[in-house]
Amino acid sequence: MKSKTGVLLGRLMRNIMRSPDTIITVAITPIMMMLLFVYVFGGAIETGTDNYVNYLLPGILLMAIASGVAYTSLRLFNDVKSGLMARFVTMPIKRSSVLWAHVLTSLVSIALTVVMVILVALLMGFRSSAGILDWLMVAGILGLFTLALTWLAVIPGLTAGSMEGATAYSYPLVFLPFISSAFVPTETMPKIVRVFAENQPVTSIVNAIRALLYDGSVGNDIWTSLAWCIGIMGIAYFFASKEFKRKLG
Repeated sequence: MKSKTGVLLGRLMRNIMRSPDTIITVAITPIMMMLLFVYVFGGAIETGTDNYVNYLLPGILLMAIASGVAYTSLRLFNDVKSGLMARFVTMPIKRSSVLWAHVLTSLVSIALTVVMVILVALLMGFRSSAGILDWLMVAGILGLFTLALTWLAVIPGLTAGSMEGATAYSYPLVFLPFISSAFVPTETMPKIVRVFAENQPVTSIVNAIRALLYDGSVGNDIWTSLAWCIGIMGIAYFFASKEFKRKLG
């Protein structure tokens, strides 16, 4: 399975590298949002920190991931509609290799996008006191979040009837950080909005990453964020696998 998955992964990555504008396009929106909030709105937003880009970055990274998984749906949709997926499953390879190749491609391409966003943040003044272990934990959380959303993306990639339908689901995910602690503290929100913001996955993930990068003490946020990521990934994997078997027999 590993060798077959590697071959299929190589095919998808070659397609991306031939057209690197995919990675650049995914990075543009979160980078523009970061520039806008830091240099236009940053002076009017009270977060209790001296460096707003430090406060903002974790949420921007989650936006970049949510934007990137839309291309997973699109790539999968194109393979299904072109008949390429049906040809793959008739070959002497494990069927799950086909889906895992798309998932791993998403993980690699989004990792490249995240690195681009962090580099721009460094130019804007982002600084962190995190050690190597803290950075590895941040990478782990971002990786789990990417896997969770990617398996979620597999479902519309298999079921959508049009290219627009395959990618439309990602729009709410991109804007979910706006109703969280990503841009402003939840304490400043009206009560009803605050209740939602404090009990949705983005807030716990943002808080955990922020603590790892700056405070060094994550408390319960790390466990809550891991529970959200693993829970979403498990449910999405179940339904994606079920739909894959139903669609291609």
